[in-house]
Amino acid sequence: MTELSDYDYELPHQLIAQQPLAHRADARLLLVDRATKTIDHAHFRDLPEILRSTDCLVLNDTCVIPARILGRRLSTGGRWQGLFLDKDDRNNWKLLCKTRGKLHAGERIMLVDKTGQDAVTLRLLSRMDQGSWVASPETDEESYRLLQRIGRVPLPHYIRRGESLPRDTDDYQTVYAEHLGSIAAPTAGLHFTKPMLAQLGSCGIEIEKVTLHVGVGTFRPITAQHLQDHRMHPEWCRLDASTTARLQAIRDRGGRIIAVGTTTMRTLETAALQGTIQPWEGETDLFIHSPFNAQAIDGLITNFHLPRSTLLVLVRTFGGNELMRRAYEEAIREEYRFFSYGDAMLIV
Repeated sequence: MTELSDYDYELPHQLIAQQPLAHRADARLLLVDRATKTIDHAHFRDLPEILRSTDCLVLNDTCVIPARILGRRLSTGGRWQGLFLDKDDRNNWKLLCKTRGKLHAGERIMLVDKTGQDAVTLRLLSRMDQGSWVASPETDEESYRLLQRIGRVPLPHYIRRGESLPRDTDDYQTVYAEHLGSIAAPTAGLHFTKPMLAQLGSCGIEIEKVTLHVGVGTFRPITAQHLQDHRMHPEWCRLDASTTARLQAIRDRGGRIIAVGTTTMRTLETAALQGTIQPWEGETDLFIHSPFNAQAIDGLITNFHLPRSTLLVLVRTFGGNELMRRAYEEAIREEYRFFSYGDAMLIV
């Protein structure tokens, strides 16, 4: 069985990017060729020259919700913070909570807006599995509209301990984000600009889109010692029929399908679990780990991922264990910038 400890590595703290570069496409790009086992260096802006005119890039067009919410417990006055995860048809929220002391069903939280002013009360209804709660905002305001008004950008803890700045509203969102639903950005896509996407199109490179709403499962740590025992939290994704047909046509004429990000790869590989790419809409709990042979993609653009994470396991599985070990060692030696606001790699 594969041990979790096999996916550990030491990273100098100064290589964890705390903000993106002033120009997104100036990020560095590590080039990894699985056929030749070679590693090279470029910049993300070089992608139009690196890719073939017959290639297709597939993007995840999910949009990040301002899912981090702050408030105080009305029963004690103590500080409270939450992470919105999802909502149901009755406008009940599923969320994670953090506060001192024990929370109780029926307790009310006063949520504050971005200026710290009281905004709306939230009633905790019931405790769920893995520490989450079901809660009801005491307002008729639509949930996503309310979150846009009072929520903060849900930055990961390794970026300024999760404390966002005004610029993160744009920085932590892809330029092609369309469908609200994620609590984390599909970070491989953060390097694209609209002019660059236009340039890629003018080079003959096709652009297709899928949707996967990134949930807590993508970044929840692996706790099982053996990878085979880890279970992914389900995330909703969609690949529609027309996109499926175009991707199959690209494959039929010998073009490469290159997933932009691990979420895009998981969506496409979920849709291809029967051997060919089929339309898909629904939840996926696909955990890509060895042994796994990709059926849907020929290449992957991705950022550098945390040790012992499902994302690192996915990348090592697709790219090849030893080759990706070398790639990470090279990136650390050359002082690439790591994690969500960091640099990228292209694996073909």
